[in-house]
Amino acid sequence: MRKILFVIFALIAFVPMAKADKYTLDRDALPVKAQEMLTTYFPKAKVSMIKVDRHLLKKTDYDVKLVNGTKIEFNNAGSWTSVDCKKRSVPDELVPQRIRKKVASTYPDATINKITKKSGGHIIVLSDGTELKFSVLGQLKKSSDSLDE
Repeated sequence: MRKILFVIFALIAFVPMAKADKYTLDRDALPVKAQEMLTTYFPKAKVSMIKVDRHLLKKTDYDVKLVNGTKIEFNNAGSWTSVDCKKRSVPDELVPQRIRKKVASTYPDATINKITKKSGGHIIVLSDGTELKFSVLGQLKKSSDSLDE
């Protein structure tokens, strides 16, 4: 019985620490690199929420939501991992040049509304809903049409 009570106590004590998210509006809660990215690419945008997501065994992630609806995710070092501008276009400088050129030539009427960096490359979502996967070298690997096959 004593062991069971100890296990229950341990679970109660450690569960809140496993998910210690913090919400703030203060840009100073972000790493310097993330602050610089916001200042450079979204200079006039106001922050509506910053979620500091501390993981139990992993590093801290940061989720930033701007008043205009844009969502930006940053890793522990302050590098962006995802930029979702909803109906707006992602700033051109955040999209590698080879990807920008490929999208412009293949989908001339679409804009890039979301970009996500992965270890194997980038995932792009266009204004028409098309999802494209690019390799690290900027070569188109898959489109949403071929993802369903």
